[in-house]
Amino acid sequence: MTVELTLLTLATLLQAIYFAVYSISANLQVGTKTAMGPRDTPIQLTGVAGRAQRALNNQFEALILFAIAILVLTYSDQTDGHTAIAAALFLIARVLYLPAYLFGLTPWRTVIWTIGFTATLVLLFKALI
Repeated sequence: MTVELTLLTLATLLQAIYFAVYSISANLQVGTKTAMGPRDTPIQLTGVAGRAQRALNNQFEALILFAIAILVLTYSDQTDGHTAIAAALFLIARVLYLPAYLFGLTPWRTVIWTIGFTATLVLLFKALI
């Protein structure tokens, strides 16, 4: 398996951590009965739970673009040292993004997000050349 595919697998496992943080914080805020209910009425999460939910949504968005880039690069046999570094930067940024979002670290959350997004763009542009 390539370094890039390994990093994609780790980024996908990171998704589970994002989900666990969201799920635990949401349950603590609304209670088990509400969390396990049918949710016919939308639940508005606030504070850490709300930030965890938004971070999870952002992770879904980031992961899909990253996965596309890695799969295109891998299947077109275009991976190299530069793509491995960009993929590693993406993963590091996504690991740092969750605590930055949860603790409301301004402007660091945006800086970290920008690093991860830029790494993904580098991978996508590399796939085109």
